[in-house]
Amino acid sequence: MDVTSAMSDGWNWHQPDRLALAMKRRYYSIRTGKNPNAAEIDFKTLKSLFATAYKQWDAAGYFQEHFGYFCVDSGDVPGKLGSDISATLLFHLRKAELWPLLKAIETYKEDDLFDMIEFLYDHISKPLDGYFHSFSGCGYHYSTFDVASGQREFRERVNDLMGAYRSGFEVSESGEILELSPLGTEPLLVADIPSADSNIVSRINTAIAKFRRYRASNAERRDAIRDLADVLEYLRPQIKQILTKADESDLFNLANNFGIRHHNSHQKTDYDSAIWLSWMFYFYLSTIHACLRMLKKRDGLP
Repeated sequence: MDVTSAMSDGWNWHQPDRLALAMKRRYYSIRTGKNPNAAEIDFKTLKSLFATAYKQWDAAGYFQEHFGYFCVDSGDVPGKLGSDISATLLFHLRKAELWPLLKAIETYKEDDLFDMIEFLYDHISKPLDGYFHSFSGCGYHYSTFDVASGQREFRERVNDLMGAYRSGFEVSESGEILELSPLGTEPLLVADIPSADSNIVSRINTAIAKFRRYRASNAERRDAIRDLADVLEYLRPQIKQILTKADESDLFNLANNFGIRHHNSHQKTDYDSAIWLSWMFYFYLSTIHACLRMLKKRDGLP
């Protein structure tokens, strides 16, 4: 039995194209700037909208694989996480009183909600096959699931909500909540890294994840910038062949003189971290992309 027949609460999941349009369309008052609530949603609204989404996924069996389900004949049928979900959450999140979600979410703080979003991402899966237990309207009991599809749908819907909360957040493909990047920098974060060197690619990807991580400290962000500066240092022998000596020197002076790579009494450390660390990160990231592309062009590579 296809899962779409089990969805409820006003969403017609038989028509995925319409659902996708409804989730992405910016309606009149928001589109025209006439809605005073258009800029962002508050935490109470975020919790309410997420609870609605969770309720719909739960009704459709998206959590049966891991959380189990209730059957009028068999009672509580445990999933892969066992019969005590509260204990499982206490073990993984080191927090009590987060379950059952629809009841506990009223008392959630921001960290609690974000923890649960990441946890649910790890334990959602789209149900594929099963049977309908008709006695007393028991419902669908599923036996096969598609993790990738469930996580993709989860990300798409949750990211629509998270993107409108405060300055914006998103759930990454690895299930980690990240801060949205400043407007205009998004293409840089998802652009293919023009290098076959795994040392370069992995260091850049690690730096990006570290810098964008939810509530990353200034120390963690400096460390991310240091990772990018190390990539440039690794490329320095080749960069010397395509940049003037002055330009090459300027690239490394930035990290060396602003308390990123080395520490001495001549460094500038009294700058506004929120502004300058962000600028330095995107400056280095874009510089690495530019240098790698110039090196490929020099070598006659596409």
